[in-house]
Amino acid sequence: MLQDVFPEKLDNHYKPDIVPGADSLVISYNENNDILLNVDEKEETISFPEVSDFVNLGKEDLVYLFNVGNKDFFLLMDEKKTENLISSQTDKPDGNDEKQPVYFFYTKLSELRAKYLYPKHYVFAAMTAYQLNEWYQTTKFCGKCGSPNENDKTERARVCPKCGNKIYPRINPACIIGVTDKETNRIILTKYRTGFRHNALVAGFTEIGETLEETVEREVMEEVGLKVKNIRYYKSQPWAIASDILAGFFCDVDGSTEINMDESELRYAEWVAPEDIELQPIDYSLTNEMMRLFKEKGYQGTI
Repeated sequence: MLQDVFPEKLDNHYKPDIVPGADSLVISYNENNDILLNVDEKEETISFPEVSDFVNLGKEDLVYLFNVGNKDFFLLMDEKKTENLISSQTDKPDGNDEKQPVYFFYTKLSELRAKYLYPKHYVFAAMTAYQLNEWYQTTKFCGKCGSPNENDKTERARVCPKCGNKIYPRINPACIIGVTDKETNRIILTKYRTGFRHNALVAGFTEIGETLEETVEREVMEEVGLKVKNIRYYKSQPWAIASDILAGFFCDVDGSTEINMDESELRYAEWVAPEDIELQPIDYSLTNEMMRLFKEKGYQGTI
């Protein structure tokens, strides 16, 4: 999955006083939420600009995000500062053994999900930073009194200096649900009516007052009109692109197996045998991992 970047590891401890070094990596998003980086199509790699690639870039321009792969990542809050970006030099020689300049451009995040790019922990960093960037952008002002917020000095939070209101990064809980039929060794695959075009599973957000298990029951009933039992937890995944924490569950159909699809949300929902499962093209999501598990092991793999 996207966060499986072993042997690298995300260190997300809040370090507001850390000083960016010349080789610290800089992440910047523009008003369209495109990310500043270099994509080497031939080598299928991505790279981020370093602090030393900018002219007159100070600590006050950057917010510390996290460390991945022993590299500190900083968020450049003002995209206008990228006007001072200069081309850096890479150690990668061309046919004449000369160093080649690397140029950075704003790239759509969807391009990072369209195919495998390396190093993988850089792709993970780009997606995780997106969640924090969105949070910083939407919490500039206090929701209670309207005063400008400040960064808290001890924890990852935005605090209002006037009324003291404190805001933490938003994380939305959601469930990914593999609905299975033990008797026929099948699982329900779905396709969304709009947006993502590949196979998926029943899924939905947890509502106020619900347990995750109740979310499973409700979402299955709403999307495909079935009752379920034997709800069992599988695995979780942070999905920063939508500020989500995904919880994967398998469950068994209880009673009728006749699907009554919610046509306003789905364009496809069918019982599918393991050998007929068509996986997503990129193996980044918890959904795809759960589908692959059933494809390879059938019902027994979900226990």
